[in-house]
Amino acid sequence: MASVRKSGLYEYKVFGVIHGCPPDRCAEVYMDLRYRPKWDRYVKEVCEKIVDGRSAIYWEVKFPFPMTNRDYVFTRERRDLEVDGRKIYVILAKSVVTSKFPEKPGLIRVNHYKQNVAIESDGRNGSKIYMFYFENPGGKVPSWAVNWAAKTGVPNFVKDMQKACLGYQRRRSTAHQM
Repeated sequence: MASVRKSGLYEYKVFGVIHGCPPDRCAEVYMDLRYRPKWDRYVKEVCEKIVDGRSAIYWEVKFPFPMTNRDYVFTRERRDLEVDGRKIYVILAKSVVTSKFPEKPGLIRVNHYKQNVAIESDGRNGSKIYMFYFENPGGKVPSWAVNWAAKTGVPNFVKDMQKACLGYQRRRSTAHQM
């Protein structure tokens, strides 16, 4: 974690390994908005619209009681790169402002959000994930919630994504058998 001087907030760097799931599938799972609410218990609503020729995503996230839920509007793109013979899947996301997704009463809009993810092979049958993440959640976030996110929420996300990748594999192989 690195503190962002002006805001007092933190930028997070996350490193993890997802066993049993190759990087191309991890990238697919990460990008699949229809599948995300099935495995990410914090997603309340997610949808996508085209804004100025680019895809924009609306995402409502359930925050723990007694905090208010947040919503995000952001663009996201995936790039598949070849670097020194290694295949690396890069996903870039950042908040945007658009009238296509007006603010909703009872939610706090997160206007400052950025996430960069890189996924590559672990050299076996899994994936290494690198994530750089920043957001200003707005409102008053108690220190216990910030500590929870850093110590529990982010590691649990990697575990949940591993389960999602394995479930996605089964889901896709079942669909191909029909």
